[in-house]
Amino acid sequence: MGPSSLFKRIVNKVLPSSLEQARLMRQAKRVTEAWRELLSNRGEVSGAAVAREAILAFRGLSAEAKPLFFTQLTTTLVPDEALVSKACQQYLSAPSAAHLSALQSACESPLQKLFRRLNQAPDGIETLMSLRKNVILGLKQNPEWQLIDEVLDRLFNLWFNRGFLSLQRIDWHTPAFVLEKLIEYEAVHEISGWRDLRRRLQSDRRCFGFFHPALPDEPLIFIEVALTKGISAAIGPLLDLEAPVGLAEKADTAVFYSITNCQPGLKGVSFGNLLIKQVAQKLGEEFPRIKTFTTLSPIPGFTQWLTHITPELEKLPDVKDSLQAIATLSQPDWHLKFSNDKKLKESVMALCAYYLTKATQQNLPADSVARFHLGNGARVERLNWLADVSPRGLKNCAGMMVNYVYHLNEIEQNHEAYVKGSELACTRVLRQMAQTCPLARQGSKDKKN
Repeated sequence: MGPSSLFKRIVNKVLPSSLEQARLMRQAKRVTEAWRELLSNRGEVSGAAVAREAILAFRGLSAEAKPLFFTQLTTTLVPDEALVSKACQQYLSAPSAAHLSALQSACESPLQKLFRRLNQAPDGIETLMSLRKNVILGLKQNPEWQLIDEVLDRLFNLWFNRGFLSLQRIDWHTPAFVLEKLIEYEAVHEISGWRDLRRRLQSDRRCFGFFHPALPDEPLIFIEVALTKGISAAIGPLLDLEAPVGLAEKADTAVFYSITNCQPGLKGVSFGNLLIKQVAQKLGEEFPRIKTFTTLSPIPGFTQWLTHITPELEKLPDVKDSLQAIATLSQPDWHLKFSNDKKLKESVMALCAYYLTKATQQNLPADSVARFHLGNGARVERLNWLADVSPRGLKNCAGMMVNYVYHLNEIEQNHEAYVKGSELACTRVLRQMAQTCPLARQGSKDKKN
């Protein structure tokens, strides 16, 4: 191949890529300029019109151009350093309310002002949620986007505070387009169609969600509840489509078996604790016989943690049963072959009890669901062997599930203990079970030494 032929191949390969990059840059710049228009001094009516135009421009942005757009926002919309310096000097020279206000105004991120003005449009908040969802997905590769994430996190915590939220019961009479979203969003136990959803909304079940006036047809978070006699120890009977419908009036327990956050763009906005407490109060008013409010929760990080601590276990004495148990869990259909193996059950339960009550990540419980419920003031009540034998339950939780109980008169006390780093609220049986784990025995030796 001659030099001219090789040159043509290189040009044909590189030039389209360069041209495409330039095209994407122009596309992103046009949208950035449309958004910057919102920062100009305009009246309320014209400002709302500009906000609508900015939203349309963003919606027309290709997926490939969005990263360039986000980067342009973070690099071009920053506080004016000279203005900040001048305001700071003025305040230090003559501290006053006026100079403090001027300093705060100078330090405010233009992004915050931009996003507030974008929210003037009817679809503004929905657009910003979509934007943040994309930003969160790309944060690891683009740490400079952190500024966008932080600004929207602050604004969303203001715009979605409890005063704006409406708690609504979702039942079979709820509009179909909302019910469709329950099927779409359910993240804990998949809803396999309309028949499954109908069973979850019958008279011995309840479903509640939080809604925002700007998004009346979009649940922000929803919770599914089973009204039962006694605390449920397995998810299968609660999800069984053929299970007989119980008499809600005779129930003494409300089992929260699924909580789903529906909007990834609202990550960091706390809805769950408010939702559980309000639903418990509402159910208590409707059914005075119900005195126990409990969850039937997955333990999503358990099997991953077992893999992580196996090398540490191998260094300890008297760990044969624990290591054998971990090895068994990796076998296909182990739950069918060894469901009645007493030694296996004891070893897995001990490891799981330790994981829930002792394992930590940055001084917080290692398990994400445990962090949520314990932080809300619940107590770890009971572990349940082979409570979820679905493929997902076996893979993530080794079939284990846990009941967290909300004793309404202990929630604040438990929450305060959790925040202060005190011992986690759990039953004596579970605490004793955790002490039989080899890792706990090793911890005791370390303390003595």
